Amino acid sequence: MRPLLILADISLAQRGFLFGWVPVCLGFGICVYFGLQGEPGPGVYAGLAGGAGLIFMVSRWVPVAIRPVAMALALVAVGVCLAGLRAHNVAATVITFRYYGPIEGRVVAIDRSVSDAVRLTLDRVRLDRVRPDRTPDRIRVALHGDQGFVDPVPGMTVILTGHLSPPSGPVEPGGFDFQRNAWFDRLGAVGYTRTPVLALSAGDGAAALWVYRTRMTLSRAMQEALPGEVGAFAAAITTGDRSGMGQDTLADLRASNLAHLLAISGLHMGLLTGFIFVSVRLMLVAVGRWTIGWPVKKVAAVAALAAGAAYLALSGMNVATERAFLMVSVMFGAVLLDRRALTLRAVAMAAIIVLVFQPEEVMGPGFQMSFAATVALVAVFGA
Repeated sequence: MRPLLILADISLAQRGFLFGWVPVCLGFGICVYFGLQGEPGPGVYAGLAGGAGLIFMVSRWVPVAIRPVAMALALVAVGVCLAGLRAHNVAATVITFRYYGPIEGRVVAIDRSVSDAVRLTLDRVRLDRVRPDRTPDRIRVALHGDQGFVDPVPGMTVILTGHLSPPSGPVEPGGFDFQRNAWFDRLGAVGYTRTPVLALSAGDGAAALWVYRTRMTLSRAMQEALPGEVGAFAAAITTGDRSGMGQDTLADLRASNLAHLLAISGLHMGLLTGFIFVSVRLMLVAVGRWTIGWPVKKVAAVAALAAGAAYLALSGMNVATERAFLMVSVMFGAVLLDRRALTLRAVAMAAIIVLVFQPEEVMGPGFQMSFAATVALVAVFGA
């Protein structure tokens, strides 16, 4: 009984700040799911969902002192269910054997491996003498050797001869779990080739790849205008494409504690949207007749939001960029609604949206570091 009373006292002391604990409880539930030794059965999910729903329905009749504790337990249960739903929703075939032979697939992403080799992510995969139901939806292949025949571009269908194997798990207890990341990226196999990649078709022009092709076109244009590592760095912080950067440059950035600049996040998004907001507002104010009867500040906020959305799409939409865009969206949304912009509620709202749609991100350093830094900055700013 005493622990319950202590929790009640704590919850009463947090009145007015309880919304900030929603993503904390959801994240805890998601971590519980990923800490399980086996996949829960349907009965477990039904029990958790039913229990959470029951708590939400009867919460108005629960004593005020312990109501936040009950809601916290319900949110933890919701977090477990969200993680399980996401894991089942992205389920795809993973090969259970080593494969060597012809590979055909459509290029959907291009990056670089740890060994600095160009790496292709392929979908619409076809493997020789492998049934479709045993063929992965996506694979990732590193290109070694002389690859001077074809310059792969998104949407191109290619053929090659390569080695494939299942994604590997952590090399040590508590280490980075590539197998988990591959599952949520729908990667069913990874491997390499030492033979040239050949183009089977130029591309199908799929709308889903249009943004990626635009990113790569912009990246190449910047690297042509700024040759060498300068252009590669500019492309990385503009489009998120790091394929042009050498391993020596990356090592130097890490050694100087500047590697975080490559992660397009709050700094980049804040500079862009802040510049657009101030510029549009000043231009509208400069035209005197528009300042009368026009909500100049709100028009500037809408323009900044549009610029932020375009930058989000062109930067690859990683979790740090999504968090930053959600933060500026909440901030400019507050401007549109004549509310206070920079609060911990805005951070909590951004975290909730990420956790609902991509619960696996809570296990990654990008989510943990970006939200931890943002919470600290906003808390200090508020103080």
